[in-house]
Amino acid sequence: MKTEFKLSHKVIELMEKGVTIPNPFSIDIGEEIRVDRISGDNVVLYPGTKVYGAKTLICKGAKLGYEAPVTVVDCQLGPFVELKGGFFTSSVFLEKANMASGAQVREGCILEEEANGSHTVGLKQTILFPFVTLGSVINFCDCFMAGGTSRKNHSEVGSSYIHFNYTPNQDKATGSLIGDVPRGVMLNQSPIFLGGQGGLIGPCRIGYGTVIAAGTVYRKDCQEGGKLLRQEDTSLRESFFLPGHYASIKRRTYNNVWYISNILALREWYTHVRQPFFQLHDMGSELFAGACDTLGIAIGERLKRFKDLSEKMKASMELGKGLHEKHNQEALLRQKRELSDNWAKIEDVFKCGHEKTVDMENRDRFVENILKQINKESNDYIKAIQGLDKNVSMLGTTWLQNIVDHVTNTVLDILPSHKF
Repeated sequence: MKTEFKLSHKVIELMEKGVTIPNPFSIDIGEEIRVDRISGDNVVLYPGTKVYGAKTLICKGAKLGYEAPVTVVDCQLGPFVELKGGFFTSSVFLEKANMASGAQVREGCILEEEANGSHTVGLKQTILFPFVTLGSVINFCDCFMAGGTSRKNHSEVGSSYIHFNYTPNQDKATGSLIGDVPRGVMLNQSPIFLGGQGGLIGPCRIGYGTVIAAGTVYRKDCQEGGKLLRQEDTSLRESFFLPGHYASIKRRTYNNVWYISNILALREWYTHVRQPFFQLHDMGSELFAGACDTLGIAIGERLKRFKDLSEKMKASMELGKGLHEKHNQEALLRQKRELSDNWAKIEDVFKCGHEKTVDMENRDRFVENILKQINKESNDYIKAIQGLDKNVSMLGTTWLQNIVDHVTNTVLDILPSHKF
């Protein structure tokens, strides 16, 4: 008995639109996929490709599945993106971003222009600025990374690297800033190097120009940057551990506030600076909308994890009563009480839109110069930003830094014992 196979009508529609599909029977296109959100201009779906989700967007020149089967769910892919193998969901990839086979990129990720990863990289709630490069066999969730000026001069994470984002007390209030938004968006900062076979214990703040030597698991902050950090003492130490008790909270709280403030500033950058560049491209409005939605997801995730941490403070204070008195016990209890009692006020600061009205004078002057640069450099975002006069770049950095400082200081006014 002869069995007849029929092509999916979605596959047929894509082929008629001009999408290259070398083996049409080997791919699966969800019924919910909108064909008008997939470009027919040099898009290639190699054998083993699966595309699902009504929010999925695929712009011109994108290639899926060249090295291994690919599953894409509700992702937005900019021009010339290459996802060579793996699973990708609810994330955004801007022009020429690419990932090799074995990748698992889960929700809340944004890979900006030419950000890339080699094989077997895991990401979730991760934002990579242009040119950032990840080696092989990496777990790099819950972090932001910037730095570098080109594909030759880029921030890099060495192979077999881990960002440790889950604590023994079972919380994920661990987002790390590797670089920052106000300076990083100008694409003129020194690269950051995280050496292979190492790790970062979140939440950390690492400054531009920092090199963390291979094999080092780094547990502190180096926000000033420009340093070589290496691990020399590997001796084993024992100390008391009581599940649910936090022996310190100040740095963790401060770094969470700083991280969220930076992402709020980044959302303003997208709204006022990046949006005009998106509008110049085919399906750019849809790609911009996807990026903004993902930034909202990123902010929401950090707020959720921060709230979870605040809710653990009451139990931690109770557990702390049974411990021997220490010279800093009173200060620690005050910090925990502040965080526990004031979460609603803290959340309101992050959600009420403070960032939208900070330093509008510098913002407007900077945006005016950006619009002039668009006319000069056409629609190339990288060239336009890197072609700015230093004084103009400083206007933009000042505006964004004022957002970060304003939001951070407003929260710390509610948490005075967490100030450094």
